[in-house]
Formats: sequence, C-alpha cells, structure tokens
Amino acid sequence: MPIIIPKELPAASLLQKENIFALLQHKAVQQEIRPLKIAIVNLMPQKIATENQLLRLLSQSPLQIDVTLLKMTCHESKHTSLNHMEKFYQTFSKIKPQRFDGLIITGAPVEKIPFEAIDYWQELQDIMKWSQTNCTSVLHICWGAQAGLYYHYGVDKVRYPQKLFGVFEQAVTHFHPLVRGFDDVFFTPHSRYTGIDEAQLKQTSLEVLAAGDDTGPTIFVSKDHKNVFLLGHFEYHTSTLKEEYLRDLARGLETPLPKNYFADDRLGGKITNRWRGHASLFFSNWVNETYQRTPYDLTIQPTKEGYRIGNELEGRARINDD
Repeated sequence: MPIIIPKELPAASLLQKENIFALLQHKAVQQEIRPLKIAIVNLMPQKIATENQLLRLLSQSPLQIDVTLLKMTCHESKHTSLNHMEKFYQTFSKIKPQRFDGLIITGAPVEKIPFEAIDYWQELQDIMKWSQTNCTSVLHICWGAQAGLYYHYGVDKVRYPQKLFGVFEQAVTHFHPLVRGFDDVFFTPHSRYTGIDEAQLKQTSLEVLAAGDDTGPTIFVSKDHKNVFLLGHFEYHTSTLKEEYLRDLARGLETPLPKNYFADDRLGGKITNRWRGHASLFFSNWVNETYQRTPYDLTIQPTKEGYRIGNELEGRARINDD
C-alpha cells in the first residue's frame, strides 16, 4: 500500500519515477481503509532532501500511511523556500488536538549548542511531552535521538574530539521486533559531533538493540516500545555523506573524509551503499510494530497495558478482526 502525500510535494514526482506507489490525497479518501497517521518533525536544513529520504523508506510498507509534515513556529528555515514551508508544513498548535499512530523527530545540525540554547527547544519539549499521550510510537533520529534521551531520561550528550563521519559496522546486541530479520552485523551512516553519556544510559530502563566499536550504542527502545532512538542515519541516500563533506569543505571546516565510504578512501571513488536493505527493514519493522499496537480508533485513550475499549483491553489486530 502507498503513502499518502499531496501531488505537488516534490517527493511525489520523485517516487513515481522510481516506480514507488504514492497515493495522492484525492484518491486516498475513496478507499475504505484507515491509514496510519505519521507526523514528521523535520528539523534538517535541507528539508526537501529529508522528505524524499524518509518518504521513500515509509513507502516500503504494505500499509497505507498518511504523512503530516511539522515545522517549528519559532525557527525560520534558511535553506527551504517559504512557499514550500507554508504549502506543505503545519504547526504544532494546529495538530495538537489530534492523535497520531507514529511521530518521527529528525536530526538537526545543532549538536554543538546546548539544548536549552536552541531557539525551538521549548517548542520541541512541548511536542515530546505531547507525543507520550497522543502518539503510539515515536522514532527519534540522530540529534533528535539525543534530544529525546536528554528530555525523557536525562542522558547528556558528549562532545567528540572529531566528527564521527562515515559508514560504520554495528552488531545486533538484543533481539527485538525492531531488528527482526537483521543480519548479525550491519552498516549505518553516521554524521555527528556528539555521542551520548553511556554511563547515564546504563542507568535508564532502555534496551540497547545495536552497538558498534566506533559508534558505541546506536539503537535503543523503551520497555513499552513507545520511544525508539536511532543515532545513525538509515534514511541517508547513497550520496548524502559526499554532499555533506563538500558542504563542510566549502564552509572551511576541517572535516575528515567519511570513513568506509569512498572506494580506496579517495574523494570521487565509487560509493557502495551497504545500508539500504537494513534501512528498509528497520523502517518496515517500525511501521509494522506501530500498526500492531495502535488502536483502529485513535480517539481511544491509551493505558500502560494497552488500549481500553469499554472494560476490555484490545490491540489493533483484535479491533480489525472483522
């Protein structure tokens, strides 16, 4: 089944060229299916590129997915046109009364700045608080994961002496539905100046699902499956690290060549994508797990044990038995 997006969104024509089925909104309303409602808080500067990356992965699911893009009201995007933002993005205040099956909070290039010094930090805290009652599952990516770990669990970020930049090997450390089907070892792009305080992480109840020698722990999930944290960038396209490297050079930054990325460690060398399969699998697992746990009727109030209908606890599968 397809994702549901406006036909004017740049990702629509891109996905159609790749033979990925994107259902346009005016046709979606004719189908007697409730799609999963997923909101994306897009904090990345290159917003259209991030839209394309995430929508491509979400479109791999057999489920119909209705996507809502969210922007920060107190932060003006410098790299995406105002027309695009006004046409395709909504504010938190507008969607706050609604409930969503899933929420994705992306990364942002603000790792060197203390959380409290970021202009949209208060608004993001409001969204993260709201997500615990209005979303079945929340996926936090890269800086979004660090922000979520800090807000929900008090886990601080730690500055690296040098940017962690490249494609790194990681291993599954704990079986979980989110890594179902994963090879024992897999690869993920990383691009960040900070990590997390691992000692503080161990004091939480979070389950670590994957870790690497170069990256440390990279995928975590809460016991109730509500919050998922991904420090890497499964969503990155094949050329994204190259584009970031060239931008850093143009800005005069002393960024090392991304590791394990270019053939022969040479700029311009062939790039082999080694994460595409696991990226699709991870997002498919996340969507499927969200579908299994979310109620058909989003107005149903969640409890710690599940979703209460009358005097009985029901899950998504039971609701759809008919």
